Amino acid sequence: MKKSILATAFVIVSSILSLPAKAASFSEVYVFGDSLSDTGNFFQVTGIPPKPYFDGRASNGPLWVEYLAIELELSPNPNTNFAFFGATTGELNTEVASLPALQQQVNNFTQNTPVADSNALYTIWAGANDYLNENITDTTIPVNNLITAVNSLAEIGAKDIMVVNLPDLGDLPGINSDPVIASFLNNISESHNSLLNQSLNQLENSKVNLTLLDVNSLVKNVINNPENFGFTNGTDACLNIEAQTICNNPNEYVFWDGIHPGTNAHQIIGEFAAQELENQTTTVPEPNVTFAILTFGVLGIVTKQKKG
Repeated sequence: MKKSILATAFVIVSSILSLPAKAASFSEVYVFGDSLSDTGNFFQVTGIPPKPYFDGRASNGPLWVEYLAIELELSPNPNTNFAFFGATTGELNTEVASLPALQQQVNNFTQNTPVADSNALYTIWAGANDYLNENITDTTIPVNNLITAVNSLAEIGAKDIMVVNLPDLGDLPGINSDPVIASFLNNISESHNSLLNQSLNQLENSKVNLTLLDVNSLVKNVINNPENFGFTNGTDACLNIEAQTICNNPNEYVFWDGIHPGTNAHQIIGEFAAQELENQTTTVPEPNVTFAILTFGVLGIVTKQKKG
C-alpha cells in the first residue's frame, strides 16, 4: 500500500512540474533600434529601401518584432515602433544625420510619454551600425549607450525590457569573404556581448524585468546548421544589390542582403524571443520545496492509512 501511495504522489508532483509554460501577457510592444527592427520609419522619410525590399523593411518580408507581436497575440503596431534604419546606439544616424539614432528615439518617447505602459514590452536592438559604419572599436561606448536607454525607459515606468545582443558581425555575407576583417569584427561582437551581459547583470533595479536575448548563439546555430532550420544557404546573400540580381529561392537563404536577415530568419528570431519571454513566466517550485511537499503529503497519507 505504501509503495502504491508513493508512486501516486510521484505522478502527481511530476505532472505539476511538467505543466506547460504560460505565455507572457503584454498590452503592446514598443520598439527601439535600427534597420533590424525598423518596419518603415526610414522609408516614409526617404523612400529607402525600395523594392525588391518588402514595404520599406530591410528584408523580403516582416521583421522579428512583427513576428514577436503575433506570437504574443498582439497586432504589429507601427505607431509603437520608433526604430530607424541607420541608427547607432548613440546620437548618430549613419544614413541620414537628421534622423534619430537610439538615444533620440528613447528621449523623444520619454518626453512624450511621462508614464510608460507598465504592461507593455519594450525592445532594444542596436549596435551593428556603431561598429560597421561609425567604426567604433571601444565596446564600452555602445554598451553604455544601451544601458542609458534601458535606464531611461525604466525611469518612466517600463517594467519589461528586452535587450538584444549582436550576431557575429564578421559572419555577415557582406563581410565574411575577408577573413581578417571578419575575425576582427567577430572579436568585437564577442566583446560587446560579454560586456552587455555583464552590464545588464549589474543593474540593480528589482522593479524591472530585463531579458537579454542571445541572438548571437541563435544566429550562429542557424548559420552553421542551416538545414535544421529549413535553409540551404547560411553564408551568402540572396539579393545582390550591385549586380541587381535575386536568388531563385529566397526562403532558403538565411540572409536577404549582405547585412540583413531574410524574413524566414526574422521569424525564427521572433519565435525565439517569444519563447524566452515564456520561459521567464514559468513558475516551478524549487526542488527542496517540491520534495518537502511530496514528503509531508505522503507521510500524511501513510499515517491515515495506518490509523485506519
